[in-house]
Amino acid sequence: AVVRDGEIVIRNVMNVTMSCDHRVIDGATGAKFLQTFKQMLENPILMLM
Repeated sequence: AVVRDGEIVIRNVMNVTMSCDHRVIDGATGAKFLQTFKQMLENPILMLM
């Protein structure tokens, strides 16, 4: 359950974590990847564009 518009409602929730070796990839790049991943999960049509 999550709070939406001040009310507790049942929603699907998925936790995603990622580990980055900062010698290979910058944390900001990893964060941008996760943001894009989230957008694609929320709007699968983006994967076709």
